[in-house]
Amino acid sequence: MLVIGALLASLLVAPTADEPAPTPPLGWNSWNTFGCDISESKIRETADAMVSSGMRDAGYEYVVIDDCWFDPARDASGALRGSPDRFPSGMKAMGDYLHARGLKFGIYQVPTARTCAQRNNAYPGSTGSAGHEAQDAQTFASWGVDYLKYDWCSPEGSRDEQVTRFSVMRDALRATGRPIVFSINPNSYHAPTGDDYNWGQVADLWRTTEDVLDIWQNGNVNSYPMGVVNALDVNAPLAAQTGPGHYNDPDMLVAGRPGLTLTESRSHFALWALMAAPLMAGNDIRSMSADISALLRNSRLIAINQDPLGAGGRRVRDNVYVKPLSDGSVAVGLFNRGNASTTLSASPAEIGLAGSGFTIVDQWTGAVVSSLSASVPAHGVAVFKVSGGTPIPSSTFSLRGTASGRCTDVSGPSTAPGAAVILYDCHGAANQLWTSWPSGEVRVFGDRCLDAAGTSPGSRVVTWTCHGAGNQQWRFNSDGTIVGVQSGLCLDASGAGTANNTRLIVWTCTGQSNQRWSR
Repeated sequence: MLVIGALLASLLVAPTADEPAPTPPLGWNSWNTFGCDISESKIRETADAMVSSGMRDAGYEYVVIDDCWFDPARDASGALRGSPDRFPSGMKAMGDYLHARGLKFGIYQVPTARTCAQRNNAYPGSTGSAGHEAQDAQTFASWGVDYLKYDWCSPEGSRDEQVTRFSVMRDALRATGRPIVFSINPNSYHAPTGDDYNWGQVADLWRTTEDVLDIWQNGNVNSYPMGVVNALDVNAPLAAQTGPGHYNDPDMLVAGRPGLTLTESRSHFALWALMAAPLMAGNDIRSMSADISALLRNSRLIAINQDPLGAGGRRVRDNVYVKPLSDGSVAVGLFNRGNASTTLSASPAEIGLAGSGFTIVDQWTGAVVSSLSASVPAHGVAVFKVSGGTPIPSSTFSLRGTASGRCTDVSGPSTAPGAAVILYDCHGAANQLWTSWPSGEVRVFGDRCLDAAGTSPGSRVVTWTCHGAGNQQWRFNSDGTIVGVQSGLCLDASGAGTANNTRLIVWTCTGQSNQRWSR
């Protein structure tokens, strides 16, 4: 298990009493089932089905009404209102209906002029929140809204402009005094920015991926449409920036949709649970099969997802995912990406535990098993909870150069082997969060190691798949220098540079400030 270092501990502090999302939200979103064809009756039917199916009692509480709920024109005072045809009782009555059933009310809006459906000409009007943030936040609070999905829906604007505009609504929601979960999507109609910035100071949840459809995998990296495995590969490396009150969001669940097999739906759900992702169902709750109902209500996987430590599951080797839990145990996923059944396993050391006497519980069946090994079907995942042993100490931190005041950063950010390590302004995103282990490894993205590409002065420092060799082992000295075990050379900012994008190399140790670092 990870013993969380000073920087990560600051991300995993106990939530305050008014924190709207201390654990990842569980609920349902209307878009995947209904798209723009929503109505008061359909939402009420779904809410009733969430109660009767046992989903509410399993922890699903948010019912999020997506795009196309509104009147295409604001009223004379500029206020939003529900579509009189689709929601004839009004939006406050919709919220009251949900609250009366022990559910919470979610709604959709955008920080730009037009919603996605309006931009697509699939719905009339121009009713985005641009210029109306404070008014809309107060309207939502008066309706009893508990969750706002806030979708960028524009190709325009830099990432800094997105941060500013999203922050305006964040502040407007806080000013209402009502705890409303703030869920943003900076990628919508925009070059993806959700996976290269730590949005934890801006929102409670932020989309890291493009929209996920009921596709297992395709050739897309982070572009529409995404498959389940594509989204996994974007989101899993960002685990270090997840914690109570701020969660990476790889999009809502497509489990139970027709494009996935039952095995694929099971893997999708389990992997999202391990990543501490929001579990927002998108299937038709009113007509789901018994198998999908049982999957979505799996109490052991939900408990892993809802663990109060809030740690994201890190990919530590190939298809091994590890999520530390608050009781000292570790959740482990063994994921078979291949097209044929295979036996997968992991060692205690790989999951951060030493010693013996482990108790291993299969999270699909609840059975106690003898080893952390399983025959896993194609596209399947085995999930275990491992208790006992002794945590192997590790710490997670940013690494700041003394001379530059800038942080070691994986350029791109790229998870590909051979990615350059550079200096860059400190921002706390996952490509600047490093974890050191007693073995001497310094990891980023969970399964990439700080790696010296050679042993001579001037050799480049990159990230590479962790393999335990001497060129991936480092010694941290009390004077702030970091020495490569194999080369005996110091981690160095090339040419004593201090500017953004300065490459890191190894060089003969001189004691100069461009070779000193603080965690």
